[in-house]
Amino acid sequence: MQERHSNRKRYFYEQGLTTEKHVIPYISDLITITPETSVLEIGCGEAGNLKPFLDMGCKRVVGIDISEGRIENGKKFFADHPNVANLELIAEDIYDTVSPEEFDVIISRDVIEHIPNQEVFMRRCRDFMKPNGIYFIGFPPWHNPFGGHQQLLEHTFFSKLPYFHILPRGIYKGFLKLIGESDVKIKGMLEIYDTRITIDRLNKILKKNDYSVLKKTMWLFNPNYETKFGLKPRRQIGLLSGIPFLRNFFVTAAYYAVRANK
Repeated sequence: MQERHSNRKRYFYEQGLTTEKHVIPYISDLITITPETSVLEIGCGEAGNLKPFLDMGCKRVVGIDISEGRIENGKKFFADHPNVANLELIAEDIYDTVSPEEFDVIISRDVIEHIPNQEVFMRRCRDFMKPNGIYFIGFPPWHNPFGGHQQLLEHTFFSKLPYFHILPRGIYKGFLKLIGESDVKIKGMLEIYDTRITIDRLNKILKKNDYSVLKKTMWLFNPNYETKFGLKPRRQIGLLSGIPFLRNFFVTAAYYAVRANK
């Protein structure tokens, strides 16, 4: 496991840097972020992605996550922020929110690949969007070199080995046992296996739930790699970008900006 995944405060700041440098500019031609802009992050973890919006003075910034521990971490990380009064972090299942308010901007970054029943999830997200709201979705497609999140493994070598997560499920599970991963870790990896998502699948889900895709970008080098590894983001172009199935193996991140048709 890489140190950044166990050091939650470091991960928090990495999230914020990527959102500041890449996500906000990505949606800025679709919506202008002002202090009046309301922002929701679904599956926020410690809510590092919300920090740039709070830095910009947005007066209504909300994060929802099912993990109480990560929400509590987030509250600690934001405790000294000058605009903390504008922030609300909620430990709750999004399906349990009784009367959801609507937001100008919604973010789910590196989240949807962990969500079961993604069609139901995307249908639910419509309840949180203003008629002209923007929903940013960023995720690592399943077939990319580390689409199985194997960087989370404890094993030093196999946490750096690409593509082996696409083995058949039973073989993959047996392999994880063979290399000595704990039952808890194996359960977590299989949950990612079971909720995996591809570019084509998300396209179908968006169409079925009546979203308009305003912007879509496939990245050969994930913008987050700039923060993590110092690698400049690079879009997937050329021959690979035009071959639907083959391209999936070389897209390390997919960025979407969508709007619900209301």
